[in-house]
Amino acid sequence: MNAHPISYGFLSSGPPTPCGLATFTAALAQEFERTGNIVSLVRVLDREEAASTSRIPVIGQLIAEDRRTISSAIRALNQCDVVIVQHEYGLYGGPDGEDVLRVLHGLDVPTIAILHTVLSHPMQHQREVLDEVIASVDAAVVMTESAARTLREHFNVGTTPIRVIPHGATLVASRHQHQSVDRPKILTWGLLGPGKGIEWVIESLVGLKRLDPVPLYVIAGRTHPKVLAREGESYRQSLIKMVEDLGVSHMVSFDNSYRDLLSLTSLIESADVVVLPYDSKDQATSGVLVDAIAAGRPVVATSFPHAIELLGTGAGIVVNRKDPQAIGRALKEIITEPEVAERMAREARRLAVGLSWESVAQQYFAMNDLLFKRVDVPA
Repeated sequence: MNAHPISYGFLSSGPPTPCGLATFTAALAQEFERTGNIVSLVRVLDREEAASTSRIPVIGQLIAEDRRTISSAIRALNQCDVVIVQHEYGLYGGPDGEDVLRVLHGLDVPTIAILHTVLSHPMQHQREVLDEVIASVDAAVVMTESAARTLREHFNVGTTPIRVIPHGATLVASRHQHQSVDRPKILTWGLLGPGKGIEWVIESLVGLKRLDPVPLYVIAGRTHPKVLAREGESYRQSLIKMVEDLGVSHMVSFDNSYRDLLSLTSLIESADVVVLPYDSKDQATSGVLVDAIAAGRPVVATSFPHAIELLGTGAGIVVNRKDPQAIGRALKEIITEPEVAERMAREARRLAVGLSWESVAQQYFAMNDLLFKRVDVPA
């Protein structure tokens, strides 16, 4: 990285907003700061919320319902040496989050866009928005090779450099072999909402009833705030009813909380297997998947691109989407065959080294020469 500190301005949601982007930004920015750089945040909000609890200094707000905040966000970000924009269609105001383009068009400093969603079959307007995002920045980052391929095949990347940098994770200090004290624990965590596919895991439990001891499936996380505002707790209630109807209430525990890092790490480490049953075939990046690997947990995941790529060397089992029988077989194999579980955990621990926030941050720092060269500003 450069010899002198660089000031990085992040455009993203931030704590206490309960979302993956906020968590990602906080962790990456803190690693930047730890290595001697200056970091700040323009916080993206749907509407006015509670004051920021992030350690990152907040230098502005971009509020979807108030376009007057666009100009102030631009002014704040232009005071930084480099701007890092988190891109997710649902994060910004306007159709498909098109308000982010107003910010990008006003920036006159080197800018990186981190693309969290890369759809293989986008709607026309989604394609147009992302094409314009890419054209408006000095470099774009995706987190998997499959996302990079999709980007080049289905979008107009032009001359904008595309870099693959993995989603980071906090590595667990202790690497003891996990052993269940009581029942095997299956874990899914994250913000709940339709498309998470949890119903398929619940259905798969019917085939695991006769295991001794019978496993416990822990479903941890609050309902996604946008889902909660739109639909209330209907998804969670439908899952609870399904559990009761299938007679697996003794096998399921709902944990309706948003955990801090220490508590979440402890929960992940307590699991025998993590299951990601997402319905989407376009899930370009999953922070939950990365955190499970970082904790050395075996994983069962449906066949979304990030899972196919990250689990390809044996850290887990990839199954078809919406297939409870396949999920059940994979879970049973891991729960009942300790040598299989340990082999997967060992491979997860090997992969984890390259996923540390320290390793990830260094890859962003390596882009500085490219960024400053493209805007003809000495680094």
